[in-house]
Amino acid sequence: MTDRIDGAALLNEVEAFHRRFNVFPHEAAYVAVVLWDAHAHLLDCFESTPRLAFLSPEPGSGKSRALEIVETLVPNPMAAVDASAAALFRAVAGVDGKRPTILFDEIDTIFGPKAGDNEQLRGFINAGHRRNRPMFRCVGDGANQTVQAFHSFAAVAVAGLGYLPDTIRDRSVNIRMRRRARNESIEPYRTRIHEKEGFALRDRLATWAEQVSEQVMNVWPALPEGVTDRPADVWEPLLAIADAAGGDWPDRAREACVVLVTASKANDKGSLGVRLLTDLRDHVMVGIDRLPTVAILDRLNALDDAPWADLHGKPLDNRRLSRMLAEYMTADNEPITSRNIKAAGSVLKGYYATDLKDAWARYCPPPPESPLPPLPGTQNAA
Repeated sequence: MTDRIDGAALLNEVEAFHRRFNVFPHEAAYVAVVLWDAHAHLLDCFESTPRLAFLSPEPGSGKSRALEIVETLVPNPMAAVDASAAALFRAVAGVDGKRPTILFDEIDTIFGPKAGDNEQLRGFINAGHRRNRPMFRCVGDGANQTVQAFHSFAAVAVAGLGYLPDTIRDRSVNIRMRRRARNESIEPYRTRIHEKEGFALRDRLATWAEQVSEQVMNVWPALPEGVTDRPADVWEPLLAIADAAGGDWPDRAREACVVLVTASKANDKGSLGVRLLTDLRDHVMVGIDRLPTVAILDRLNALDDAPWADLHGKPLDNRRLSRMLAEYMTADNEPITSRNIKAAGSVLKGYYATDLKDAWARYCPPPPESPLPPLPGTQNAA
């Protein structure tokens, strides 16, 4: 009979192993990555599997090394740089009867601005976030083709430059890596020396996973206040594992959850359409009930820290503005379109705030608070 493993102590050891070779941007990242390592061994206990994403704006930020350490700790790692969607379909369906943990480095070459059409791969990663979301493909030759379901539920970790597509980012624990500062040091990683240490921890994680599988299956861990919807899907498996481990891991996991979910919301500008609606509300049409298109474009393209002056090398123009806004509806359930605006004896095309208000309320984050200045001769109450 195998001795019962102390889960908290084991996760502490896994964390110490990461800290030897990885410099993460904050404490929450170490907690999240360790719990993700463990969750890969307990995948069949959960309805969803969060993606783990190591991202950075520049090379040399430790992303690939982080993925390399993860590779020693997870079951059946499948390192991929240029794997096709078809190859992944078949790998998850079972290579030698073993479902892989997919580790995708240089993901920016797949989804970056210079990458081609990879919708099948994006669909695979998205579908595999939840159990029982197979991908259906035709197999066979000519008229002898049949429809076959390929299972896609698998743990996936990625590393790359820039940002992920919104649909993948929202299903991920996102770690924004950065280059090490001069006062940050790590131990050089040598595969021939240190890989065996990672494998030993991996084997103990697998044994512990067998011991606690019934404990974490079908549980609904308490989530921090405000963590709902997609972030809840991402964090429920990790919190369930922390609760099973005990010690200080339940508290640390919830603190990490709040930190990383809050960070993702702060960095999430939404889709380009939501960004457009928000900028119109907060910067362009403040206190204005209508505005000609030419004035809207001038104001949008002049905004600092906004994408409108350089959309793939071109500024936002009236055709693209019209096309983007037509995706949203007025309160009367009609597409938002430009209308005539009388100005200085002429008639120009433009947009009315009344047409945009319903979309603002449905899609935009709450407007920033603008505290009123004190009345002349008064002071704010202490």
